[in-house]
Amino acid sequence: MDTKKIITGALGVFVLFVIITQPIKAADMVQIGFQGISDAAHGIGEFMTELVT
Repeated sequence: MDTKKIITGALGVFVLFVIITQPIKAADMVQIGFQGISDAAHGIGEFMTELVT
């Protein structure tokens, strides 16, 4: 079997396990991830604004 498929499958099972057993903690992790993406996008926007002005 391909090692990449095994690792991807194991990661998927782990994610499902965490979501099923600890939904509140899983939701917090997702919120933290989206907050990080939002902060990065905001920072890039500010940087581009400063370049233009």
